[in-house]
Amino acid sequence: MSETIFSKIIRREIPAQIVHEDELTMAFHDINPKAPVHILIIPKKEIPTLADVKEEDLHLITHIHQVAQHLAQANHLEGWKIQVNVGEKGGQEVFHLHYHLLGWPENSDL
Repeated sequence: MSETIFSKIIRREIPAQIVHEDELTMAFHDINPKAPVHILIIPKKEIPTLADVKEEDLHLITHIHQVAQHLAQANHLEGWKIQVNVGEKGGQEVFHLHYHLLGWPENSDL
């Protein structure tokens, strides 16, 4: 897998507004938000796309979903969704698996 901007963020070579980090994942605000709250959640393990997830990686997917739930609660999101783009034709721009947590806080306008 080739070097990505997310690899550089994980190594702290590029700044990001990090809101969560643990041994498996990192989460940070998207620099081009599509919702009032737009957080990217990535595994630290380099996996190009969701289509490249192996059986031994399934614990990462579960963990990412748990992180999304935690971040939704921490940000007081009344409504939220998770989006994963797969492949260039699916809208993926950075080929390091990442989940978009898009949310709308309580009492926010849509």
